[in-house]
Amino acid sequence: MSINEIIHKTLMAGLGVPEKINEVVDELVKKGELSESQGSKLVKECTEKVSRTGEEINNTISDLINKALEKMNIPTREDVDRLNKKIMSLSNKIKKLEQSSTTDS
Repeated sequence: MSINEIIHKTLMAGLGVPEKINEVVDELVKKGELSESQGSKLVKECTEKVSRTGEEINNTISDLINKALEKMNIPTREDVDRLNKKIMSLSNKIKKLEQSSTTDS
């Protein structure tokens, strides 16, 4: 689970969004303003909308974190992986040069 997913779930739980949706729909069903099937459909639609909003929040948070890391000049995982590949490539070239120089002597 990513940090964004944790933040999203925490926000939604803290706000009580899923419970509130169910409470409101249950109340509408009890009052006869919605049928059971309409209530289920409404809960599903609201949950999907909240989920999309949560994804937008996750993307925004992720962008903010990336911008903050960029400003702090902290290398990303991709930067480190790219440098590791370069180091491995250079190490292999050095080994080959050392081997060729010892066999030439």
